[in-house]
Amino acid sequence: MKRHVAALVLLALGLLSAPVAAQTSASVPVFPEGLHYGRVSRDGEPAVRYAISIPPKYNRSHPVPLVLALHFGGLPAGLGNAVMKALIKPALEGLGAIIVAPDSSGGGWDSPENDRAVNLLLEQVMQSYAIDKKKVVVTGFSMGGRGAWSWAAKYPDRFSAIVPVAGRPPESLEGWRVPVLAVHSVHDTVIPIGPTQDAIATLKSAGVRAELIVLSGPGHHETYKFVDGLRQAVPWLQQIWK
Repeated sequence: MKRHVAALVLLALGLLSAPVAAQTSASVPVFPEGLHYGRVSRDGEPAVRYAISIPPKYNRSHPVPLVLALHFGGLPAGLGNAVMKALIKPALEGLGAIIVAPDSSGGGWDSPENDRAVNLLLEQVMQSYAIDKKKVVVTGFSMGGRGAWSWAAKYPDRFSAIVPVAGRPPESLEGWRVPVLAVHSVHDTVIPIGPTQDAIATLKSAGVRAELIVLSGPGHHETYKFVDGLRQAVPWLQQIWK
């Protein structure tokens, strides 16, 4: 699968091979403020590698939102870090949230391998950090945007909202109830905006809170050009959390 421009740039800079915190058991350490890298070991399965961003002044006495960020397609090693740096962290840092971006454990984000890996990672993050469980969001770009739709469909009680970016929605939205803010470009020729427009219209007609941010200019693989669009999710999320 074609790599995204942002991933190629980060790879060239050596950022996809950043040092990883050693973890010998299924646990997530409590990192200080900033961006960190780790892995959670699993018996009989590959370790779950991830990037995690801790907001300024975080402390356990004040629960914070949690954002699950799913990366685009490509060779998975380091892509959680890539999408974090190129898009998710610069766009959503205003939320004051902990952001965790796993590397795919195989296939799309709806695969059984990723289901086990991401569920374990989320469980460990929630055990290690003070998370406001009413403010858990899933977002993602391209394959990760499709994954955001998939995870919200499968676990609607877990997420307060989803923010898919350049991601194809599911064919069926029957029974959908999770608020959606989709971000898509009219110049996306890989995953055209039409199905997303149709999905948002369908959800609105069903009484679901659903909105679409339409961008003009970015091509599908220009991940970093979606930052301004995704940044509009900050006030939107703050409003629905009231």
